Amino acid sequence: MASPSNASRDVDSTTPAPFLSRLLSKEASIAGPGYSRWLVPPAALCIHLCIGMAYGFSVFWLPLSKAVGIAQPIECEAGMSFGALLVATHCDWKISQLGWMYTLFFVFLGCSAAIWGGWLERAGPRKAGVVSALCWCGGLLISALGVYLHQLWMLWIGSGVIGGIGLGLGYISPVSTLIKWFPDRRGMATGMAIMGFGGGAMIGAPLADQLMAHFASAHSVGVWQTFVALAAIYFVFMMAGALAYRVPPAGWQPPGAAPPANAAGAMITRRPVHLRDAHRTPQFWLVWAVLCLNVSAGIGVIGMASPMLQEVFGGRLIGIDAGINELGAGQKAQIAAIAAGFTGLLSLFNIGGRFFWASMSDRIGRKATYCVFFALGIALYAAAPWAGHAGSVAVFVAIFCVILSMYGGGFATVPAYLADLFGTQFVGAIHGRLLTAWATAGILGPVLVNYIREYQLAHGVAKAQAYDSTMLILAALLVLGLICNLLVKPVDARFHMSDADIAAARQAAHETRPALLAQPGATAAQSSLAITLAWLAVGLPLLWGVWITLQKAALLFH
Repeated sequence: MASPSNASRDVDSTTPAPFLSRLLSKEASIAGPGYSRWLVPPAALCIHLCIGMAYGFSVFWLPLSKAVGIAQPIECEAGMSFGALLVATHCDWKISQLGWMYTLFFVFLGCSAAIWGGWLERAGPRKAGVVSALCWCGGLLISALGVYLHQLWMLWIGSGVIGGIGLGLGYISPVSTLIKWFPDRRGMATGMAIMGFGGGAMIGAPLADQLMAHFASAHSVGVWQTFVALAAIYFVFMMAGALAYRVPPAGWQPPGAAPPANAAGAMITRRPVHLRDAHRTPQFWLVWAVLCLNVSAGIGVIGMASPMLQEVFGGRLIGIDAGINELGAGQKAQIAAIAAGFTGLLSLFNIGGRFFWASMSDRIGRKATYCVFFALGIALYAAAPWAGHAGSVAVFVAIFCVILSMYGGGFATVPAYLADLFGTQFVGAIHGRLLTAWATAGILGPVLVNYIREYQLAHGVAKAQAYDSTMLILAALLVLGLICNLLVKPVDARFHMSDADIAAARQAAHETRPALLAQPGATAAQSSLAITLAWLAVGLPLLWGVWITLQKAALLFH
């Protein structure tokens, strides 16, 4: 007679799993014959273009700061306790309180990616993408209820915490899959997907503006309705992307393709490193520092781009030789519009740099690419004060456009850097842990820029010169980053996985099991049509965002 444990195993092995469970399993996403790897980047972009709206959430701050007063903010009485502010319904929130959502986004992005990266490798990108959609869009719905009930804590929990978890899972969901589909073009593949995260705000922010204008009334600023609409739109796109994910069969290689022979050939490992060992290597922490320092410098500039241009050049932006404090209200509005164009132009270079530099790294190697980031960045940060004092707006703008392209390029290149060093078996999970560097930089960069500026102004430094010391300190950060990058060497062989470990890891990740659902083959015509439609679905919204951004950026050249 079979023991209960054996009987339960027999039942488990013969009882079919529910359809939804099978659909979301990793085995069900194994690609069938005739599947084109060029369908995977659009699937990743469907998710990244949606969660990238996290960068554009500042578009909601001003309307939310007068959600009760509608026309003008109603200030809370002085001395209200922290707990009372979280639940107050009779007065408006301050922008500084709302800004905590932005901080929570990136803290929980890094934490969730680090905590659940290992689960993602086992569960597969499809299931992770679905969970990401539920968290991100569910967080927006909770925030919509929070705005409707005027409960600040619901916004922090909804979008900040739950949405932040969705950000982390959505951000890393395609990394391992893309690298395995494009072993010959690792940088380009991850660059295409991560480009979408930078582009999400470029689409989402103007869309949110239009939705708020549509829903606004005498009794509402239109934010909670916009949150609901965005949640519905994003859910459709994110679920489509998640269900479209396919993983390659074990051992798959692109026909006729071979890993590129480039300057980083010696840095590309032939054996993977286990997730449990990756953080024990000096390479992990060196690359962690490389990403943290590169992002700290760039993210500090992003947060202060608009006021920096206005304070450095003042009236010279509109042909008047006067400082910003000497301008009238109408003139300040003019230069604020020009500064908004500067911010838009930076976002374009941030996005374009993700694809350009990541693709370039396939040719010159990841280590060399980061050396370019740091060496060129040091020179550009050091030159920025000179451009400001010389009154050259064009040179100043060009400097920061290149800097922001390398900021974005750093994000897109690091997954391929990790795959080169640690192999592809656990690269998604290792990347997830590395993103704690982003969470750290999200605090370090803005704090450095903001507090140094405040210190300078408090000690009588003119606003036009208040950023000089900041630029030199950011250049010093890049010097440290360059040193860390130069110290990166191939991972010691003692950390490499044995054949038995590799086999066990692949078994745990369901990479050696057959597909649960049949994946039919596709003809060349069907494949071409599917690729065209998939790229149009993500390309058209992205082009619309680029067009809107270019219109704003054109103000810089008038």
